Amino acid sequence: MHFDIHPNPAPLPEADRVEAFKALGFGTLFTDHMAVIRWTEGRGWHSAQITARAPFPLDPATSVLHYAQEIFEGMKAYRQPGNRIVLFRPDENAGRFNASARRMAMPELPEEVFLDAVQKLVAQDAVWVPEGEGSLYLRPFMFASEAFLGVRPAREYIFCVIASPVGPYFKGGEKAVTIWASQAYTRAATGGTGAAKCGGNYAASLIAQAEASAHGCDQVVFLDAAERRWVEELGGMNVFFVFKDGSVITPPLTGTILPGITRKSLMQLASDAGTAIEERPYAFDQWQADAASGHLVEAFACGTAAVVAGIGKVRHDGGEFLIGDGQTGPVTRRLREALVSLQRGQSNDPYGWVRTIG
Repeated sequence: MHFDIHPNPAPLPEADRVEAFKALGFGTLFTDHMAVIRWTEGRGWHSAQITARAPFPLDPATSVLHYAQEIFEGMKAYRQPGNRIVLFRPDENAGRFNASARRMAMPELPEEVFLDAVQKLVAQDAVWVPEGEGSLYLRPFMFASEAFLGVRPAREYIFCVIASPVGPYFKGGEKAVTIWASQAYTRAATGGTGAAKCGGNYAASLIAQAEASAHGCDQVVFLDAAERRWVEELGGMNVFFVFKDGSVITPPLTGTILPGITRKSLMQLASDAGTAIEERPYAFDQWQADAASGHLVEAFACGTAAVVAGIGKVRHDGGEFLIGDGQTGPVTRRLREALVSLQRGQSNDPYGWVRTIG
C-alpha cells in the first residue's frame, strides 16, 4: 500500500526534545507524526499517510464513543549500538492485532500493511528513539469511526499509529513490586473478550487498579470469573511463578488471558536455557501456601510496557504475604537480562525476533 508522506511543518524544536528526554516518564510525551489508514465498507483500506500528529474530529454519534469498538497494540522500537533502530517481534503484534479485530467484528488489516505503517512512522520520527535505557513506545490502534447509533459493526474505521518516547514503566526501576489480589472484581470470563487487546478490558480493570493503589500496591492481579480461585493475570501483564527446584509455571491461555508477546518470548528463552517451564492453572490459596512454605521462591509479571517486574509482596482482603525475600529473584533477573540484551543488541538473536528499520 502506498503511503503519502506529509512532514510536520512545525516539529518540536531539537532543544526542547533533548530537554524532555532528560526525564522520560511513560506515555506523556509524543512524537511529531502519526500513521493513518482508513477503511470504508465496499472500498476497503485506503488513504494511507504519515502526517503531523493531530486530533481526530469526531461526530458525537461516532460509534466508538457509544459501543467501544476499538482495539490496540503495544510495541517498542529500540536504538541499538551503531545507531541501529529495531523493532522486537512486530509480526507477533500484527497477528495479535488481527485476532483482536476478528473478536471485535472489525476488518482485518493485512499484516504487511500493519508492519509498513509502524516502520514508516519510526523512520519518520527516528530522532525520537532514545538512547540508553529508554525506548520508543508504539501504539497502533483502530476504532469504529462511522457516525450512527444502531447496534451493529461499523462500516467505517480508522487505523492509526502514534509513538511516545518512554523511560521505565514503574518508578522504582527494577525493584520488586507489590500487588493487590482483587477478589471483588474480575477482568474477563470464558467466551468474553479476555484474549482481545481492546480498551474495554482495560476500562474494566481500572476500578480494581484504583483499589490496589488505595492499598499501597503497584498493580492488581485478577482471579478467574467463575470460581474466584485461579490466578489469571495482572491488569496489563502476564504472571509467572518460580519454584525452589528451578521450575517455572504460568497460567494457560484459556481465552480469558491476553496472549502476551513478552510472555511467549520469556517462555522460549527459559526453555532454551534448560528451565522446566509449564502452562498450568495455579490457585491463589496455593500461591499463599507455597510462599509460606518456601516452595515458591519468586514471582514476576511481564509485558511490553514494564518488560519484566519482580513481585515481592501480595496484599489481599485477608492480609499479605512475601514471596521469597521480597526482592527481585535471580531467575527473574536472568530472564529479564536475556530478553533486554537481545532487544538492545547486546547479545545475538538466534530467533530472528529483531527487525531493523530502514
